[in-house]
Amino acid sequence: MSRAFRTIFLAMSLLLSAAATVAWAQQDLKTQINALASAKLPDIPAIVQALAAAGDPSVVPVLEALGEGDLYFRKSDKSVFLTKPAGANLSLIDPLSGEVVGEEPKGALTKIRVNNNLRRAIRSALGGLTLLSPDRNVRLQAADAVLKSPSAENLGLLEAAIAKETDAVVKTRMETARSVSVLGSDLGADEKKAAIETIRDKIGGRDAIGILMAAAGKADPAVKPDIDAAIASIQGNLALWDTLQNIWYGMSLGSVLLLAAIGLAITFGVMGIINMAHGEMVMLGAYSTFVVQDVIRDNYPGLFDVSLAIALPVAFLVTGAVGLIIERGVIRFLYGRPLETLLATWGVSLILQQLVRTIFGPTNQEVGNPSWMAGSFPLGGMTITWNRLWIVVFSLSVFFALLMLMKRSAYGLQMRAVTQNRRMASSMGIRTPWVDALTFALGSGIAGIAGVALSQIDNVSPNLGQSYIIDSFMVVVFGGVGNLWGTLVGALSLGVLNKFLEPTVGAVLGKILVLVLIILFIQKRPRGLFALKGRAIEA
Repeated sequence: MSRAFRTIFLAMSLLLSAAATVAWAQQDLKTQINALASAKLPDIPAIVQALAAAGDPSVVPVLEALGEGDLYFRKSDKSVFLTKPAGANLSLIDPLSGEVVGEEPKGALTKIRVNNNLRRAIRSALGGLTLLSPDRNVRLQAADAVLKSPSAENLGLLEAAIAKETDAVVKTRMETARSVSVLGSDLGADEKKAAIETIRDKIGGRDAIGILMAAAGKADPAVKPDIDAAIASIQGNLALWDTLQNIWYGMSLGSVLLLAAIGLAITFGVMGIINMAHGEMVMLGAYSTFVVQDVIRDNYPGLFDVSLAIALPVAFLVTGAVGLIIERGVIRFLYGRPLETLLATWGVSLILQQLVRTIFGPTNQEVGNPSWMAGSFPLGGMTITWNRLWIVVFSLSVFFALLMLMKRSAYGLQMRAVTQNRRMASSMGIRTPWVDALTFALGSGIAGIAGVALSQIDNVSPNLGQSYIIDSFMVVVFGGVGNLWGTLVGALSLGVLNKFLEPTVGAVLGKILVLVLIILFIQKRPRGLFALKGRAIEA
């Protein structure tokens, strides 16, 4: 009996001792929280670190309220409270228990001031407190918070969290956060060298350079060479990825130029027509996309993701029909008179622009991206947007489809025959006027589907086509008039060249330099990169 009594007495003593310890700890936390009321602003981060070091999650609401500028103290006794509106007054909430303990007029309370340095300290403290949360997302956010606001005081919490972590992604993020915190700690040179390698390999990029450069100013002489070597290595990788990114941007621009120029290459090569209204065919294709999407939004919203697939044949037929009307109504009377053709098609372009302004207005029209063209994805040190990627794929698909049409169809054979020797083709029974008409309609239709693609990356307005007409002519002349492979190589070459010139000399001067280079090139090769062959052409 006495043994059982002693056991019960011991258990009760332990429980009472634990309760007293908890109460004492809570009172100590309360004292530290109330110290925020009297502390000067530069001294508050130290109090925040002390609260976080206790490891008690009940201080999280206090730190969050402090970071948001919503923590108050009562003027009469310097007690700190959380608050919430209660009519003209504020309800006082105990910062640890969360219970409402009273109500005071707003004038009886003072807000505790915060600044950016204090907010960083709070983010770091909150990160350390939530590193052991059972919620994976909370732990990941906590590791990110410590990574952004590193502190040597969080090393113990980080190491404990890393030892218990089972999720590979979260553990890697915690190890990275620990490495950043190690650089500002009193640990030895070997630990800091290992941390530098982790920062270089797992963070990389400009963020890592910023972290390492900040650490270099107060680094030990023993680790300074390692920091410099890591920065040099990261800068080399960045230069490589920047080059690849510029090449990708150039290919993206080149694919846009290819779409805009490929129809012009056909009409210019077969018919010798300087069509200044070609840009307006691109613009009509973009407006066809707008109309299709507008109808789908109003009547069949579930079909929006396939709106571009519906817009492609619509744009091709609309612009192809307009091109056929222009050729039959204007251009066929002006063959052999290039200056008059240029002036006539320029007049047609002005008419089409004004017609679109009258129908749709002068402002930009909204054309949306389907879900499968929205967003982006990382590729190494590059960022690839889905809309640009699909436009590159689409432009190459159009190019190869047109190439097959030219090489594998009877119509393509007739077109090539008219291009190489119009008189001989006519004498062989080919109706050259209708080849001209259908070629102009085909070139206009391709310009229309180019407008569908461009509507996803540019403003749809009456002036859309004017942005691409000059570049399209440069692509055609540079690549070789009437040669599709020349158009492809010319478009991609000029696109990449533009993107490498723009960062150094600016967009406008870059275009001027490209034009000068093309003029110099044409002096040496008047018929472009890939000249067509044929008796009439050679003559």
